[in-house]
Amino acid sequence: VCSYDLGGRFGLFLGWNIQNSSWTVTELLRPLVVNLDFQKNNKSVFLSTTFAGYVGMLTGMKPETFTLTMNERFNLDGGYIGVLEWILGKRDGHWMSFLTRSVLENATSYEDAKNQLTKTKLLAPAYFILGGNKSGEGCVITRARASSLDVWELDVKQGSWYVLETNYDRWKPPLFLDRSEEH
Repeated sequence: VCSYDLGGRFGLFLGWNIQNSSWTVTELLRPLVVNLDFQKNNKSVFLSTTFAGYVGMLTGMKPETFTLTMNERFNLDGGYIGVLEWILGKRDGHWMSFLTRSVLENATSYEDAKNQLTKTKLLAPAYFILGGNKSGEGCVITRARASSLDVWELDVKQGSWYVLETNYDRWKPPLFLDRSEEH
């Protein structure tokens, strides 16, 4: 969806400010960014950078265990369908940011986190970027609402020393209007 706001400024969903090359919503949210340390018995369980008042988690780190970030994944069988089903009473899928928070809170290892992220039914498709604390622990999990489509893991022995998520399925070409690879 491309649009112009009332001031005649072009925007793609979040309103692009041409004068300072920034997203309007990003600038509005900036004052709400907080770094949180979730503790139990005076010991850090996980840390997260989030927005004040936001209950779910988009990104976080469980000290000495793993890091986790969730990204949106566009798909026809997407979040609107999952949310509508949830409103209508079918509540077998998890909200992605609540799953992220639960994994940060409860997973005891990289493998445990990966297992929860690959097997839990979701309300919307997502990408989960998971990094462990041991050599070779790192992956991008591509999720549909009901299943995992791909787990792309680090494989240093095969020359794959990094994995990178760009909000596109790695096996498909980018959207035709995305010119980010030209820069």
